[in-house]
Parts: sequence; C-alpha cells; structure tokens
Amino acid sequence: MWHHGTTTICHSKTQHIKEQCRKADILVVAIGKKHFVKGDWIKPGAVVIDCGINVEGATQPGKKNRLFGDVDFEEAKEVAGYITPVPGGVGPMTVAMLIKNTFEQAVTRRLYKQIKH
Repeated sequence: MWHHGTTTICHSKTQHIKEQCRKADILVVAIGKKHFVKGDWIKPGAVVIDCGINVEGATQPGKKNRLFGDVDFEEAKEVAGYITPVPGGVGPMTVAMLIKNTFEQAVTRRLYKQIKH
C-alpha cells in the first residue's frame, strides 16, 4: 500500500468481526443487514463509510418505506470521527459517478465511430 496501510477484508463468516472492525482507521461496511455494526464496534475517531441500503416497509397506510444503513448511525456518530449517513451518503456519489462514466463512455464511443469512418 502506498502509505503502508494494511487492508483487512471481513465477511459474514469472519471470526471475531467486532474486534476486526474496532481495529480499523477506515471502516467500509457493505453487508446488507440493517444496523449490523454497532457503535462499540468502531474505533474512536475512525472514518466510517456505510454503503448499506436496507429498505424497511411502511407499517401504516400512506407512509413511505424507510432506508437504513448497515451501521447503527445513532450509536456510531458518537464514536466515529466521520461517518456517511444513509440515505444521503454514498448513494448520491454513486449516481453522480454512474452519470459521469456513462457520459464519458458515450463521448469516447462517438469519437471512435468518427475516426473509424
């Protein structure tokens, strides 16, 4: 790694996952389970990037579905140095990059066709 960082990848079968998370300076979470990571799993001051999108259906007529992350935001915000919310965190950036990449590919394809003919 460029700055001598160690990358650790955990999955649903990782043993002692709480302890592994607690060691991370940067914690990226994408497990697909609402509020899976709790505040006490997070190293104080860590950067937490919550990529999880969990939809909870509305229980009352006229109410909308709600989105939740894989990190318990209310607990984690008290410990983390920085944390992305759900909704409004990585989702808008994902959409922005998708649009950017689609536009760039369309331009590249058009230029290629012009050169080819």
